[in-house]
Amino acid sequence: MALSLAFAGPAVARTQQAAQEPTQESAEQPVVSNDQLPPDQPVSDTVIQLAGWIKASRDTEGYPFAVMDKAAAQILVFDGKGKLLGAAPGLFGSAVGDHSAPGVAGLALKEIPGRDRTTPAGRFIGGYGPSLDAGRVLWVDYDTAVSIHPTATGVPAEKRAERLATPTPDDNRVTHGCINVNPDFYARVIQPTFEKGGVFYILPDKQSLAETFPDFVKSRGNEQRTAPE
Repeated sequence: MALSLAFAGPAVARTQQAAQEPTQESAEQPVVSNDQLPPDQPVSDTVIQLAGWIKASRDTEGYPFAVMDKAAAQILVFDGKGKLLGAAPGLFGSAVGDHSAPGVAGLALKEIPGRDRTTPAGRFIGGYGPSLDAGRVLWVDYDTAVSIHPTATGVPAEKRAERLATPTPDDNRVTHGCINVNPDFYARVIQPTFEKGGVFYILPDKQSLAETFPDFVKSRGNEQRTAPE
């Protein structure tokens, strides 16, 4: 059954469909009212397939999850049953790379070299916890000090809010490694969804998918080998 989502672009609708189990025609069709992605910005097939695999494999064991595409500067948030709750642009680390430099978590923001301002790729189990200078924050990966928070505006020259509002992802690499989202999206979707923790999947810049999500890639290979001729 094709799912029609109010306020959602075709790619977001396909993502929702991939992450949902089949339903009867008479069932109420889901609505995603928190789709903040630019209307002409597609969601990649990789994101759609990964979301479907997470749901089908029960990889989060019932916890909510988010899939983040650094290249497209997108964040898609799902509940523990795989229902798409919202999608929005995000800001990511200004440096291209998939690993955090050793010791970067212990540095003040201004001390982090430009080359080390990366948002790491991979699967992370995170949740709310204390921080040294920002109170209670949503940690994606505590060990590398990567968190999700509302758009930071402490350095006006960075123009983070303006970058987030543009219709392309070309200017969304600006943070020291953390992920920024629109304050409204954070309050409506991120904070209530991950209040008790969740799982975060961040697609790589350079690293292969097989290195980043080996079980997902292996499952795709198995599907191709068993597909009917």
